Amino acid sequence: MNNATEYIPPKVWTWDQENGGKFASINRPVAGATHDKDLPVGRNPLQLYSLATPNGVKVTVMLEELLDQGHTGAEYDAWLIRINDGDQFGSGFVSANPNSKIPALVDHSGATPVRVFESGAILLYLAEKFGAFLPAGGAARAECLSWLFWQMGSAPFLGGGFGHFYAYAPAKFEYPIDRYAMEVKRQLDVLDRRLAEQRFLAGDDYTVADMAVWPWYGTLVKGQLYEAGEFLSVHEYTHVLRWTDEIALRPAVKRGRKVNRAWGEPSSQLLERHEASDFETRTQDKLTPSATAKP
Repeated sequence: MNNATEYIPPKVWTWDQENGGKFASINRPVAGATHDKDLPVGRNPLQLYSLATPNGVKVTVMLEELLDQGHTGAEYDAWLIRINDGDQFGSGFVSANPNSKIPALVDHSGATPVRVFESGAILLYLAEKFGAFLPAGGAARAECLSWLFWQMGSAPFLGGGFGHFYAYAPAKFEYPIDRYAMEVKRQLDVLDRRLAEQRFLAGDDYTVADMAVWPWYGTLVKGQLYEAGEFLSVHEYTHVLRWTDEIALRPAVKRGRKVNRAWGEPSSQLLERHEASDFETRTQDKLTPSATAKP
C-alpha cells in the first residue's frame, strides 16, 4: 500500500469547506435550517418528502404495496426534495426531519399531524398503522425486525463507506476502498446464505425487511449502484440475484422506484406523485411550482 500521502490528523479537527468531493456543498458539521421554506401539503392523508435514492425508494414501494392491498388510507402525495440544491435544509423540511435527510413523512390522517423520519422508522410506522407486511408477533416478527434493523445498520457501510470512497471521493485511495469493499462483500454473503434457505428475508412472506434491503442490495447486484457490479463480483451471489429479480417484477415495486426519481430515462421518472393516475399522465417536465421553487 502506498503511504506517500499519509494523513496525520491535527490535534483539533476544523471544517475545510472545500474538502468533500461531489457533496461538499451540502455536507456540514452543524444541523438546522439554512433558509425559510414551507413544505407543500396535498390533499391525501400521507405527505412524503423524498428523492428516489435507495432510502426513498423503500417508502414509495411500501406505499404502493399498501395501495395494491386495498388500503385506501395509504394514498399519498410525494414531493420532490432535491438534495443537491439543499432542499433538505429548508425550515419546513427540518421541522419534519431535524436530521435533514430524506425521506420524511407527515401523517395528516388524525387530529394532529404526526411526523416520521428515518426510512426504517417510516416502514415500521406504516406496517403497524395498516397491519401489513409485518408479522403480528412471535418468532416471525422478531425475524422480520431483525432483518429490517440489519439493513439500517449495514447500509451506511455500503453507501457512506464503499459508495463514497469508490464513486464520489475527490481522490481514490486503496485502504478505504479495500476496507469497505470487503465489508460489502461480507454483507452480500450474509444475505446470500439467508436467501439460500428462505424465499424472502423473514421467511415465506414478503415483508418490510425485503422492502428495506432490496433498494440497496438488489440494485447493487444488478450493477445499478455505483457501477460496481464487476468490481464486487456480484454474479457470485446467486440467491440474492434470484430474490432481487422476483421483487423487481412486483407492480408496486415498478411504480415505487419511479416516484421522486429525477434522473435516467424520462419513462423511469415521476418527479411527483399525487394520485394513481399520475403514473399514466404525468411526465418528468410536469412539476408544480411549489415543489420546484428554489430557496
